[in-house]
Amino acid sequence: MKFTKMHGLGNDYVYIDCFHEVVDNPQRLAVKMSDRHFGVGSDGLVLIEPSEVADAKMRMFNADGSEAEMCGNAIRCVGKYFYENHQRKTTLKIETLAGIKELSLKVADNQVIAVTVNMGAPILENAAIPVAVTGEQLINYPIEVNNHCYQFTAVSMGNPHCVIFVPEITDAMVLGDGPLLEKHPLFPKRTNVEFVKLNDDASLTMRVWERGSGETLACGTGACAVTVAAILNNYIQDSATIHLQGGDLEISWQQPGQPVYMTGSATTVFSGYWYL
Repeated sequence: MKFTKMHGLGNDYVYIDCFHEVVDNPQRLAVKMSDRHFGVGSDGLVLIEPSEVADAKMRMFNADGSEAEMCGNAIRCVGKYFYENHQRKTTLKIETLAGIKELSLKVADNQVIAVTVNMGAPILENAAIPVAVTGEQLINYPIEVNNHCYQFTAVSMGNPHCVIFVPEITDAMVLGDGPLLEKHPLFPKRTNVEFVKLNDDASLTMRVWERGSGETLACGTGACAVTVAAILNNYIQDSATIHLQGGDLEISWQQPGQPVYMTGSATTVFSGYWYL
């Protein structure tokens, strides 16, 4: 079975073109291929499938085999792959479990060098995120793990995020408290966790503990959630450069009810064959 390894700012996935390949058990395959010692090595598996309502459908599975609704870095790679291997369209619609996402591709010499994604409007209602707290919205809500008390803002970009602003980001926070926050009882479907440092009114630095994958070098939906949370907390105006360990993303959000836009790169690493 042919596969392609791609990454968005170091957030790497194995991509399988299901226009040509058949995957019977993607959960088990994701665990095997994601293993960085005995497999290809990745943050998960992405299937690019035919769609009846869009140009293609994206299904993604974390390294632990759990299926996720959406990944901003992965969908940029899907756009690049589809353009370079299927149809040379610079505007695409990709079906996901979080809805249909619209992509705008920047192309040079027949290669996609950047992708802007309409990520849709953020979900802020507690029940829809979901967060097990009554009420409509959580901004700077207290949460405690490992005898550490944080204030978090809850945002969903089709998948849940717990955004925490801190003066400095440490390994103890991300690697120690991140796994505990992911599985905290407040989050019935678990959550992605972002620790964020405010640099200025247009620049934020973040590290992310991703649900089902652990710490990753970048998270597109996380960067969107961080921008939304920063605006809700009046830290920034309507856009920001988000500095992740794997690189930068440009995120903008005008107002509640409006979509979040994300712009960033997508990179092909190599292709190969997985023997079933």
